[in-house]
Amino acid sequence: MKMALSTNWCNRRFERGEDIVEAALRLGFDALELGFRTTADQARGIKRRLEEIPVGSVHAFCPVPLSAPVGHPELYSIVADDENERAMARFHLQKTIAFAAEMGAQSVVLHAGRVDFSTFLRRGFSTGDLRKVLVAAGGDVKAKAYRRLLRKALVVRRARGRAKMDMLVRELEGLSGDLQRYGVVLALENLPYLEAFPNEPEMALLRRRLAGAPVAAWFDTGHHRVRQSHGWFGASTAAYPLSGRAEFVGMHLNDVVDFDDDHLPPGEGKVDFAALKPLSGRVRHVVVESNNAVDEPRLRRALAFLRELWR
Repeated sequence: MKMALSTNWCNRRFERGEDIVEAALRLGFDALELGFRTTADQARGIKRRLEEIPVGSVHAFCPVPLSAPVGHPELYSIVADDENERAMARFHLQKTIAFAAEMGAQSVVLHAGRVDFSTFLRRGFSTGDLRKVLVAAGGDVKAKAYRRLLRKALVVRRARGRAKMDMLVRELEGLSGDLQRYGVVLALENLPYLEAFPNEPEMALLRRRLAGAPVAAWFDTGHHRVRQSHGWFGASTAAYPLSGRAEFVGMHLNDVVDFDDDHLPPGEGKVDFAALKPLSGRVRHVVVESNNAVDEPRLRRALAFLRELWR
């Protein structure tokens, strides 16, 4: 199985793209995902070494827009209420799609956006609020205080999600021409907060409404574990990645301990990677995405752990 390295691990560690390639090859990776922290200078260096290691996927927005001080996956949202922000998201996503094709990548990973729980008159719920109550309850998702708050949050979340679906469909239909012209698939990632849009049921609905379009889902192991540990979906949705009904084009491999998005190396947390072996064989891209504090020995152990587990 080919394993790719997300350059988010080392974009801050190395200034030169050539050094990023050297590190990936030294660690034993077969491909790269260019993360949202990749600069234009780094991209040029990586492009000079594409014969040695291919780029399979690119994480929007990439390379870092000149207008941004640092890279971030949610600089702009294609489902923002503000039309100017949606226009900026559209513009930079089109640039990312063209860049992905230039680098030989097949997929672009995107954080589509969030729903807002707030109203004009009051601040709404947030993932942070839910997490505080859950931690206070010792992580018991059945605790009364947590279930009470979660029920209220889910009612608002469902309504706000329904209100954004038409907007998301319009934006993705508008991008279909670019995706088809460049031969790139746009993959919407599952995210580790309740506000994340689309969520699992919404993604299934989106796939039906955009049947045949070059749009798919992207599965992040740590994000899924965070969502599962908060009790944001039932057993059937928890098993959705392995059901055969999910159409994931790729997956990010990272681990978490409790309720936070740790992005630890696989094997250092509570994600059941053995159970995910069937999914790993059905996706086009398998990408190890660890945080930038992880050193090379830990990343090398993670790669060996995965290859032994999934051989």
